[in-house]
Order: sequence, then C-alpha cells, then structure tokens
Amino acid sequence: MCGHEHHHGKADSCGCGCGFNRRFFSKQEKIAKMESYLKELKAETEAVEAKLACLKEEK
Repeated sequence: MCGHEHHHGKADSCGCGCGFNRRFFSKQEKIAKMESYLKELKAETEAVEAKLACLKEEK
C-alpha cells in the first residue's frame, strides 16, 4: 500500500462519505490500513493456492 488512497479505489480517505481526502494519517490509522491490506492479501493468496491445487488435480 502506497499511502495514496486514490490508487486503491477509495473515494474518500476519512471514511465518512464526505469526499474529503486527508493527506496525513495517524500511526494507528496506518497500522489499521496495513493490517486490512494484509488480510486481503492473505485471502487472495489462499484463493490462488486453492485454484492451483484444483489445476494440479485435473487430469
């Protein structure tokens, strides 16, 4: 995650729907965003591993 939320499809960075884009985030917000991103990556990794296993099982 690069810290520029517009690169990740977010309409507003504060999360309230107001359209206001904040430039600076607190340490806690950065940690929360990174943990969320990591969770998404792990889920994607699991999906890829499952698909790969299915492909290997096909004859």
